[in-house]
Amino acid sequence: MKIALDYHIECAQTVRGGKPHIKGSRIAVADIVIMHLHLGQSLEEIAGKYDLEFADVYAAMTYYYDHRSEIETNIETDQAFAEAFQRNNPSALQAKLRALKIG
Repeated sequence: MKIALDYHIECAQTVRGGKPHIKGSRIAVADIVIMHLHLGQSLEEIAGKYDLEFADVYAAMTYYYDHRSEIETNIETDQAFAEAFQRNNPSALQAKLRALKIG
């Protein structure tokens, strides 16, 4: 017997590196969590913006609460990667803008 989350959430190595995501999309559970809990968007707003079923976004939040530490670790790991990437790959445009302000 399939549980309700099985209809909405999947983990496939070929999509988002195996991270849990909404079936039929590339939107990860962590993306929904960030938009809802960190950016304050309503679940209805997220569903409308990304053409998702309400059940999809509610299932993503249910999955999050059932696997909170795993999803929080994914979010922290992705954030650390992005910050390290920015440090190691400074923006040429930002450097030019800083030079213009100084000169």
